[in-house]
Parts: sequence; C-alpha cells; structure tokens
Amino acid sequence: MRILLTNDDGINAPGLYVLEKIAAQLSDDIWICAPSEEQSGAGHSLTLTRPVRLRQHAPKRFSVTGTPTDAVTMGLRKVLPGPPDLILSGVNRGANLGDDVTYSGTVSAALEGALAGIRSIALSQVYSREDAGEDVSFAAAEAWGAKVLGPLLKAPFASRTLVNVNFPPLAAGDVRGIRVVRQGFHDYARGSLVESVDPRGFSYFWFGLHGIEHTPGRNTDLEAISEGFISVTPLHLDLTHEGSMAQLASQFAQ
Repeated sequence: MRILLTNDDGINAPGLYVLEKIAAQLSDDIWICAPSEEQSGAGHSLTLTRPVRLRQHAPKRFSVTGTPTDAVTMGLRKVLPGPPDLILSGVNRGANLGDDVTYSGTVSAALEGALAGIRSIALSQVYSREDAGEDVSFAAAEAWGAKVLGPLLKAPFASRTLVNVNFPPLAAGDVRGIRVVRQGFHDYARGSLVESVDPRGFSYFWFGLHGIEHTPGRNTDLEAISEGFISVTPLHLDLTHEGSMAQLASQFAQ
C-alpha cells in the first residue's frame, strides 16, 4: 500500500513524525509532501499568484512553499511515481472539531485527496491549553492511530468523502475508546481578539481561540472529545442545502 503523508503544520512538525510512526505500522511505501512552513488556518486555499517551489529533503520526503492543498497537488502530480492508495493528513497540533473543519488546512489536504478519488483521512491531536507551546503531547494519537486506521481501511468510502479523526487531550491509557459521530458547531461569538501595540507604537491584532464556548450536542465530535473518546467523523464535499432549493426556486418562478 502506497501512502502519502501531508499536514498543515509544516515539514518539520512533531505531529508529522508521529504520523510517520503510525503509517509505518501499515506500510513500508510511505511518501511525504508537506508545506515547508506552518499553514494553519489555510483552509482549502490554492497558491495562484506566486510560484510554488519543491524541495527534496531525503528519499520520499519533499516540501513545497505553499499550502496543504498545494502539497497534495504536487505530491500527486509531480512527486509520487503513481497514485497513492491512501492519504493521511496530520497529525495536527490542535483540534479540528465542529465548524473548524472549514478553516483547517489539515482537513483540506484530505479534502483535496478525496476530490482526486483517493481514500483520505485527517488526524488531529486536541490539547487542553491554548498557550501549551512545545508541550503538546501526541501520546493519544501515537498509541491509538493505527487502531483507528485499521477499521477505516476496511470500510468503503463513498465518493468525494473523507474522514476526520480527533484524539482527546489525554494520556493514551485514559482514552475511553472510539466514537463515530457527526460534526458539531461552536459558538464563535465568544471567541477572543487580542489587541496590543508593537515596538513602533502601531496597533496589531491577534485572533485567539480561548473563550469559544459550545454546547456539544448529542453524538457530535465536540461531545466525544469532551467525554474522553476519539472522534471519527465522515465528511462530504457537497455543501448544497437541499432544504432551501425549492423555496429559492419559487422566488425566481414568480
């Protein structure tokens, strides 16, 4: 099985090395094509206004000066000798839960793989403190990663779908199990905006994540993580709201 690994935290991110360990339990044909620098929050963006450069670091290990979408595109069109059987994106440093998936470069890399018709899975390690710095532990992801992927590799994936996996911020032995759940929703009205002044006296702003509250809702990824479970959520690319189709069509039929 040929596996392509990517992420949005960059080619040197600790989570990517964790993902290599997980993938090595599944195959010995592992390729890496990841952004050269961190691209968190890049979403499904594609670089169009400047050239993207490809660099090889070692056999089967490459980086691109672009987004996670660029990395997957370059991996499929230039780096790999043929299509991979599986694309794994992560392990992201931080949660990709609820509506955060629309911002996530990690999820978007898997989305790009799904668009190409390749089985694609995003993996993220939740952590409990926004200011954790380098102290984020990937223990849960490292211990449970292959256990989650095994059943997913046996399951059929519908066309243009991907799977989003999040590991709770717990020691590996404290994880309560795995739940297949739907996407939840945050209350972004309670997010933070940090304002300060630079050394030259000009104001700047920093978007903060703390203070975002949510009501987990039953059987959601937010609830699963809050209760100590790994969340597994199938996502699809059709954003059409079917319930509004007839109503909107009637407005133009008058």
